[in-house]
Amino acid sequence: MNIEKRVVELVEEKIAEIARPDLFLVSAKLHPNGKLIILVDGDKGIGIAECVQISRYVGFKLEEEDVIKTPYNLEVSSPGIDLPLTMVRQYTKNIGRDLAIKMADGSKREGKLTAITEDAVLIEEKIKEKGKKAEIIESVIPVEQIIETKVLISFK
Repeated sequence: MNIEKRVVELVEEKIAEIARPDLFLVSAKLHPNGKLIILVDGDKGIGIAECVQISRYVGFKLEEEDVIKTPYNLEVSSPGIDLPLTMVRQYTKNIGRDLAIKMADGSKREGKLTAITEDAVLIEEKIKEKGKKAEIIESVIPVEQIIETKVLISFK
């Protein structure tokens, strides 16, 4: 049995049991060092209580089914602000925030996320040409051209 596949099934079972349809699994990965990291998020965020419930459920089921034969460390959390966005739902949750986007051609773009579709990200970028006032333009960036997207933290 594929361990990560079983973990995904268990997390989805628990999310359904918690009855919060806004929660979703971002990733589940068993690292070679024995650390099983599960990242869960929510359209309205996720609290420690939900992470604890998921952790206890998954841990209990894995032990009961004896899925992992070697010692492991289970870690359930939300993906931190420092991790890149990987799913459309994460983009949707961050509409109105500033993003830093690394493009496939090596360029970098920054701007406020205004909308997301299945195949494109819309941002408002400040374009400043020498000697001219900065102007804000709306840019459509195809998802397939994006290598990485991170939310920029503002302390204003």
